[in-house]
Amino acid sequence: MTSVTKYSSVEGQHVLVTGGASGIGEAIVEAFAKQGARVSFFDLDEKAGSALVARLEEKGFDVHFSCVDLMDIESLQTTISSRINAWGYVATLINNAANDQRHDLQSMTSAQFDACMQVNLKHHFFAAQSVATGMAEQGAGSIINMSSNSWMLGLSGYPGYVTAKAGISGLTKGLARELGGDGIRVNTVLPGWVMTQKQKDLWLTPEAEAELMVQQALKTKIEPEDVANMVVFLAADESRMISGQSLVVDGGRL
Repeated sequence: MTSVTKYSSVEGQHVLVTGGASGIGEAIVEAFAKQGARVSFFDLDEKAGSALVARLEEKGFDVHFSCVDLMDIESLQTTISSRINAWGYVATLINNAANDQRHDLQSMTSAQFDACMQVNLKHHFFAAQSVATGMAEQGAGSIINMSSNSWMLGLSGYPGYVTAKAGISGLTKGLARELGGDGIRVNTVLPGWVMTQKQKDLWLTPEAEAELMVQQALKTKIEPEDVANMVVFLAADESRMISGQSLVVDGGRL
C-alpha cells in the first residue's frame, strides 16, 4: 500500500463510525485513528469491537467502542448523546453498518423486509439527526453514508439490500440540501466488491475473482483501506466544496 496522506483538519476531530468492528468499518476506524482523530465506533459484535480497541490503544490511538444494536433507534441515539457528552460534538459521522445477507424475492416476508431496511438504511437517517444539531452549532460537519455499487449494477441475490443501498443515495441528496445551509456536507461512498474477511470466507471463489477482474477496469482487488482513504478525504477540509455526491470506489467496474 502507498503511504497515507495526512489531513491536518482531521486531527483532533471527534469521528463516529457505525459498524466499525470489522471489515470496511474497521479500516475506517483505524484510518481516522492514524490521522489523530478521536474515534467513537459502534457495533453489535462486542468481541471484535473490544479487540480492535485493545489493538489501537496499544498503538497510542484514542478510540472508544460501544456495543449497540443499530436497529434499536432509541439506544442508538442515547449512545450518540453519551459520546457527544464525553468527547464533544461529532465533526464527522460515517454511517457504515450494513448486512448484505443473501435473500430470495419470493420468500421474503414483510417483517424481513422491514428488518432489512432497519439494518441497512433507517439508522443512517437517525444517526444523522442526532449529530446535525452539534454540527450546525459549529457551522461545519461531514456526514458520509456508505452505500454500494450493487444497486447501480442491478445485482441479483439480495433485492432488499439493493433497495436499501439505492435509498442511501437518495437520503444523501435530501440531507445535503437540508443541512447545507448550516455548513454540513453529506456524501455517499459506493464501494465495489471489497475483499473483507467476510467476503473471502463466504463468496470469493477463483471463478468469481476471475469474472470480477474482467469487469473491473483496474485488475486489482479492492481492499478495505482503499475505501477508508476516500472516507477520510471526505472528512477533511480538502473536500470542503463536495456535497450531495456519490463517489464510487470499485476499480472502474461501473
